Amino acid sequence: MAVFSQCMGLFGPKSKSYLGVDIGVGGAKLVELKNEKGRARLVTYGFTERMPDVQPASLLDSPKECADLLRLITKKARTTTMQAVGSLPIASVFSSVITVPKGTDKEIKESIQWQARKLIPVPLEEMVLDSKVLTPPSDKDKAKLPGEKEKPPAPKDDKAVKTIQVLITGASKAMVQKYVTVFKMAGLELVSLETETFALIRSLVGKDRSATLIVDMGAARTNIVIVENGVPFVNRSLDMGGSTFTKAISRQLSMDLKGAEEMKCDIKSVSTLYPGEGLPKIFETTVAPLVTELQYSINLYGSRIEGQPEKKIEKIILTGGASALPSLVDHFSRQLSMKVYVGDPWARVVYPEGLRSVLDEIGYRFSIAVGLAMRDIE
Repeated sequence: MAVFSQCMGLFGPKSKSYLGVDIGVGGAKLVELKNEKGRARLVTYGFTERMPDVQPASLLDSPKECADLLRLITKKARTTTMQAVGSLPIASVFSSVITVPKGTDKEIKESIQWQARKLIPVPLEEMVLDSKVLTPPSDKDKAKLPGEKEKPPAPKDDKAVKTIQVLITGASKAMVQKYVTVFKMAGLELVSLETETFALIRSLVGKDRSATLIVDMGAARTNIVIVENGVPFVNRSLDMGGSTFTKAISRQLSMDLKGAEEMKCDIKSVSTLYPGEGLPKIFETTVAPLVTELQYSINLYGSRIEGQPEKKIEKIILTGGASALPSLVDHFSRQLSMKVYVGDPWARVVYPEGLRSVLDEIGYRFSIAVGLAMRDIE
């Protein structure tokens, strides 16, 4: 397993800094950011790579190996803090926006518990449950369409103010304990665990209030998140990722996985697999089910509230290892008739200009880790 790191060594110890630690099937990613007057400044980073067929599939299922790996990365990257924020995978976390009656804090809590018991298929006693009351944006915060006239204030509706929306998230206590154990073995102080969803929103969306579809194409899974006003309304996770493309190359060209992975990572080689423009046919076929799932998610979001105008996604942001595949942005844009971009997790981070080319090359790997490290900065 290869380990890569970059030690900045430029900053003093006075300001608070945190490690964002993203443990996935494809390896581990670590970023240290320092809070410098409310802005995130890069201190150091490191990452590892794993082949698609390495067992166990999840590093967390081998606590000692995972802890040793984290110790190695922190040592090579020369981190200046042991305080870390870890990520919970979207596929393993329950998330939903629910509507509950307004009332006292106690009444709201009881309503949340009651609805959670109906929605979550395991006993709540086995879950770590978190909730957040969502405050709808005021009329002055809502963006108007070109040519749209200023609307008069809506009349007060007693019924409309009797309910509130709440975002609930839940993770099994057994999974949370895995993270606690691994971080403790690695000598890291786990100050917080949060879902990959919020890390992605923080690093790729920031304060943008528009409806955005994030597509995080990891090694084994692709996460689909639709966020509006900083709130995730759709969270889905699909059993396909970078390894799916690697295996497609392996089958098509009758080569081993290592060679197929190297070819996939070599953008120029992938682009010349087949003549012609656009996404290579070998990948176009592979990605077709994902296009279908993205369209389904867009439709799901657009019609989620009966009787209200259809919601529109304004843009799509790609991230994760597989997002670096050639012509993928153009392919999604044509198939979905929408603006598509590759996300830049460093956009809200201060770093030496000389590192720009390096960070651009590896940025797609770090969206979750950067978002985690920014948790107490933004």
